[in-house]
Amino acid sequence: MKKSNLLIPILAGLVFVALSSIFIVDERQKALVLRFGRVVQIQEDPGLAFKAPFIDEVVRYDDRILSLEVGPLEVTPLDDRRLVVDAFSRYRIADVNSFREAVAGEGIAGAQRRLDKIMRDQTREVLGSVSSNDILSSDRAALMLRIRNGAITQARSLGLEVIDVRLKRTDLPQANLEATFSRMRAEREREAADEIARGEEAAQRVRAQADRTEVELVSEAEREAEVIRGEADAERNAIFADAYGADAEFFEFYRSLNAYSAALQAGNSSMVLSPDSEFFNYLKSATGAGR
Repeated sequence: MKKSNLLIPILAGLVFVALSSIFIVDERQKALVLRFGRVVQIQEDPGLAFKAPFIDEVVRYDDRILSLEVGPLEVTPLDDRRLVVDAFSRYRIADVNSFREAVAGEGIAGAQRRLDKIMRDQTREVLGSVSSNDILSSDRAALMLRIRNGAITQARSLGLEVIDVRLKRTDLPQANLEATFSRMRAEREREAADEIARGEEAAQRVRAQADRTEVELVSEAEREAEVIRGEADAERNAIFADAYGADAEFFEFYRSLNAYSAALQAGNSSMVLSPDSEFFNYLKSATGAGR
C-alpha cells in the first residue's frame, strides 16, 4: 500500500517532466529553444520537438507571409516635382535566430518599425533617381523591383526576407494640386490661343483670296460689260447713221420728237425760248423746218 502511494506521485512527476520536455510547433510557426537566454535549438519543421524541462524556454515566431503598409511619404524626383507615395511590402521571417538577435524583445512590432524605415529610405532613393513621368506612368514594375532588391539586402540583417513591394498610390501633395491645375489650365489656354490664332490667320488668307477673286470677277464683268456696251453703242450709232443717210428729214423729225419728250414733261414748270426758235419747227408746221 505504501509502495502504491509512492508510485502515483512518482509517475505523475515523470509524466509532468515528460510533458514539460515536449512542445509542438505549428506549421505556421518557427520556434527557438532558449537556455538561459542563449539559443540552443532552432525548430523550423512542424510537429513534436523536445527540450530540457524546466530549463529551456520556447519562443515561437510567425512563419507566414506578413504585410507591412508604408504610410504616405513625400518623394522628390529628378524634375523636383514632389509626389506623395503609398506603398506596401510582403515579407517573412527567414532566419529566426538573426531575427531574435536583431529585434531582441521588440518582436514583430519592432521589426516592422525597422523595416518601415528601410522601405521609406529605399523608396526615396529609387524614386528620387527618376523623373515624375516615370513614376506616374503605368509601367512601374522596374521601379518596384529596384525598391525590393534594395530592401532585401538591408532586411537580411534583421532575419527578414522581403518578397514583394508595391506602389499603391502616387499623387501630388494637396498644397501643389491647385498650382498644378492652374499650370495645366494655363497650358491648355495657351494651346487654345495658338489654335485660335492659326485659325484666324487661315481665315484671313481665305477672306483675302475671296476678296481678290471678287475684285477680279467684278473687274472682268465690268470690262466685258463696257465692251458689250461699246459694241452696242457702236451698233446703235451705225443704225442711226444708216437711218440718217436713208432719210435725213425723218431722222431730224425723230430727234425732235425725242427732244420734245424729254423737255415737255410734267416736272418742267417753265421754258424760256425765243418764239422763232428752231426747237418749235415741228410744232409750228406739219412739214417741219423751212416748210
